[in-house]
Amino acid sequence: MENKLQHLQTLHFTTQAGKVYEIPLSYQLFGKELFSAPIILINHALTGNSDVAGENGWWKTLVGEGKVINTNRFTVICFNIPGNGFDGFFINDYENFIVQDIAKIFIEGLKILKIDKLFALVGGSVGGSIGWEMLALENNLTERFIPIATDFKTSDWLHSQCLVQKYLLESEERPLEKARVHAMLCYRTPESLNSRFKRETDFEKQILKSHDWLNFHGNRLNERFSLKAYKLVNHLLMNINGKENELENINAEIHLVSVDSDLFYPAFEIKNTYDFLKHKNKNVHYHEIKSIHGHDAFLMEYEQLNTILTPLFLN
Repeated sequence: MENKLQHLQTLHFTTQAGKVYEIPLSYQLFGKELFSAPIILINHALTGNSDVAGENGWWKTLVGEGKVINTNRFTVICFNIPGNGFDGFFINDYENFIVQDIAKIFIEGLKILKIDKLFALVGGSVGGSIGWEMLALENNLTERFIPIATDFKTSDWLHSQCLVQKYLLESEERPLEKARVHAMLCYRTPESLNSRFKRETDFEKQILKSHDWLNFHGNRLNERFSLKAYKLVNHLLMNINGKENELENINAEIHLVSVDSDLFYPAFEIKNTYDFLKHKNKNVHYHEIKSIHGHDAFLMEYEQLNTILTPLFLN
């Protein structure tokens, strides 16, 4: 299947805040032709996009021909969070959106495509949070739900980190680079950085190699991502408003995947969600990636993630 960017009809959408927008929802399809195979929806993370597989796919080690999510067996769909800029669409007054709005937009997209049942819904980080909100709205949407390094709510800790991001994004000078430098310290851990750089100096640049690495990530994101898009998705991270009682009605086999060193969505929070669902007799399972690398381990520890996910996509 050709995996080019596709566009649905423009959605006339009213947010929870009561504001009306014309949303040009875009998406990509990978693998088998639609309705010829089980369908998997993947929700992308913060600076991700619909290009999840193929040559430039940000999760191509997981999704593709012969991979864990095998595009020879499944149809894979991925929407762009409206306003992420991948399709050229931006949202100026991003404060009018919360994660539930994005969940409603994705659900509407599935309905337009006449997809009423998914084999699996997979999401990492904020993509998984959107997945929680989708299932709170449509309890029977998927057979399996796999939220990775994520939770159904914005914790006080997550809100606090995103508040720092918001302040940095409002800077007059190099706002996106500054925010990305701080974000990288949320996505990794002290052990990860210390063991990698060992206080070594780049003598040519006369700075610590860790400093240079952070500058590199700030500059690279500034080259490929928009300030408007970053402000929007950071705002969404601050507004994941799921409630425990909404989880009780979800009818799916749920596989929670945490990272033991995650500073962004800590493992203990995900364990609490697991304990709550288990107490409610839901079909829920808990898996944990062991890594020194923190939140980003869900994009780095491919062997562990593949081992966790492989049994879920064999039948």
